[in-house]
Amino acid sequence: MRPEDVDPLEAVISDAYTMRFYPAPFPRDKVEAWVANSIKNDEERGFSLWSSVLKETGEMIGDCGFMLQDIDGEKELEIGYHTRKDLWGRGLATEAARACRDYGFARLGRERIISLIRPENLPSQRVALKNGMRIWKDVIFRERPHHVFAIGKDDPRPA
Repeated sequence: MRPEDVDPLEAVISDAYTMRFYPAPFPRDKVEAWVANSIKNDEERGFSLWSSVLKETGEMIGDCGFMLQDIDGEKELEIGYHTRKDLWGRGLATEAARACRDYGFARLGRERIISLIRPENLPSQRVALKNGMRIWKDVIFRERPHHVFAIGKDDPRPA
């Protein structure tokens, strides 16, 4: 991500419908912090949430990448994704999530990668399933129930 990604990302994560499975849409200052934190994580860890860019136009349309999450006392690498809602249904989140999955195994040397998804968030669950993930377990994360979808390094990959 870059500082100039704040405006296009705000259009995604400040949208009430897009963020309906979060506690609330992000106000401008939280979007700025989100971008700054992504830049910092990428510099310090070599991974973060990265800008998702539409190939045809070069336009920033959301984000996809990694966050470290504490799940039952273990640090798990999570793939997260947000895509501008007018582009939903085109497979863009799945394409980005698959690229991140492969990067996580090949470049970051992870044995397992997860996605934390609210039980009622069926669109994100479809992305996780298309990414080869299956429900590993259920947890309470940030005071809300979540499915933990997971895929192991040696698990089969969907076509």
